[in-house]
Amino acid sequence: MLTEPLMTAIWPYIFIAVAGWLATDIWRWLGVLLGNRIREDSVWLVWVRSVAIALVAAVVARLILFPTGFLETTPVALRVGAVIIGFAVFLLTRQRVLVGILTAEAVLIGGIFLLPAS
Repeated sequence: MLTEPLMTAIWPYIFIAVAGWLATDIWRWLGVLLGNRIREDSVWLVWVRSVAIALVAAVVARLILFPTGFLETTPVALRVGAVIIGFAVFLLTRQRVLVGILTAEAVLIGGIFLLPAS
């Protein structure tokens, strides 16, 4: 059995782990149970997919236009250029996501090394 001081010290971590598990796993299990009953072309599923895509696009745009940390010191043109080149390579390689991402990262990292030291 755990001692009282140890239990008091780890209780917040146990609570966070259980609360985090409950908050996400309930929706996962509901998705598994109800997923087979939803048609792929249903209005609700199209709406959910649209919202998910919009959220991902917003996060990517925020990372490009309003970054934090070291990326904040890079020029906006470099960040936008890396995305454009990565997207072009993605399209040219028959929509291979990994190739597009690695290309954009290579352009960004290469651009950072080519920038004059300040």
